[in-house]
Amino acid sequence: MAQITAPRGTCDVLPQDAYKWQYLESVMREAGRRYGYEEARFPTFEHTELFQRGVGGATDVVQKEMYTFNDKGGRSVTLRPEGTASVMRMVLEHGLYGGLLPLKTYYIIPCFRYEKPQAGRLREFHQFGVEVFGAAEPAADCEVIALGAHILRTLGISGVALEINSIGCRECRARYKAALVEYYSQFKDRLCETCLGRLETNPLRLLDCKSPVCGALKAGAPSILDYLCGDCAEHFAAVRAGLDALGIDYTVNPFIVRGLDYYNRTVFEFTSNQIGAQAAIFGGGRYDGLAEDLGGAPLSGLGFAMGLERLLLLMENTGVEIPRPAGPDLFLAALGPRASARAATLADELRSRGLACVTDLCGRSLKAQMKYAGKLGCRYAAILGDDELDRGVAALRDLAKSEQVEVPIESLYEYISVR
Repeated sequence: MAQITAPRGTCDVLPQDAYKWQYLESVMREAGRRYGYEEARFPTFEHTELFQRGVGGATDVVQKEMYTFNDKGGRSVTLRPEGTASVMRMVLEHGLYGGLLPLKTYYIIPCFRYEKPQAGRLREFHQFGVEVFGAAEPAADCEVIALGAHILRTLGISGVALEINSIGCRECRARYKAALVEYYSQFKDRLCETCLGRLETNPLRLLDCKSPVCGALKAGAPSILDYLCGDCAEHFAAVRAGLDALGIDYTVNPFIVRGLDYYNRTVFEFTSNQIGAQAAIFGGGRYDGLAEDLGGAPLSGLGFAMGLERLLLLMENTGVEIPRPAGPDLFLAALGPRASARAATLADELRSRGLACVTDLCGRSLKAQMKYAGKLGCRYAAILGDDELDRGVAALRDLAKSEQVEVPIESLYEYISVR
């Protein structure tokens, strides 16, 4: 019988590697705390209509990449491909817009997209995301970008470039889309098949095509910055001034459009050339019309999402070390049934007082137990045998210094905790 393996595009996190993920998550949670963001949690699957209306029916995500199926009640549900639409649904459903604004949230979630697996891009992937609701001012755009930059600095990631753009409001984009259609219509015979379809359904995505031919045509395409209305131009200028004041370097890239329909005004990406063909580490922007698209009252919103797999790959490729956690405080090495029974109860007592304590569960010899304790990275090993139990002591060995002393069993906690 063939061995079952993990589905293509998924990845196991082995126990010896879990600390890397925990470290990233701890940095992200602490960044959220410092900036005043609270965690949101929401379902792994949603009604399919949420993503059709929120993300956009003409996007690649909805058309090609979603895991959609009918449940046993015949309802169409979808494993979430991203987090923003779900958080907005939650805000509207529970009336959170009626509370203290701005509402600032973060989340750490698995997402699902059916696409070709490659370095840092899987079919099940994990995102840290932030969302801000009820803050229409440019200062909010600057804070969200600054939060992302703060996380990169804390992780020790350097050599990253920030690119920003404004894709205006719906009125701006309508004029700009018409200009794009007019420009690209001259080259229908040179466009790839995907872009021929986008020309009719989603012309902004023409600027995001990775085909060499379509990419070359982009150089002559009109710039969205020439089509911004007065309010959008003023907003973008204020965002740039705010980033300048914060000392955050950036480049204006008029061809950043992002892949989801809900974006408007500010969009941005942090990029690196250290993670293969996909240069974007993470990105985001404004989505001030999303609440209305989902049936709610007008509510401004903005945020970003960063993939944990891509961050880990970037840190590995650039030599950023993730600190390993300390090993257990104490290993209780027992000789014989009586000592093993006492080791089990003693370990439980010490754990309840806050020590990380491990015992032998495999009937090893003393030599094998000590070797095992060393591999676990334990600070100390306490040897218990019949003689030690009769005298009420443990032979406590400092595994780093190879020094051994006798310590009363009842004083083990105090001895270890003060060192």
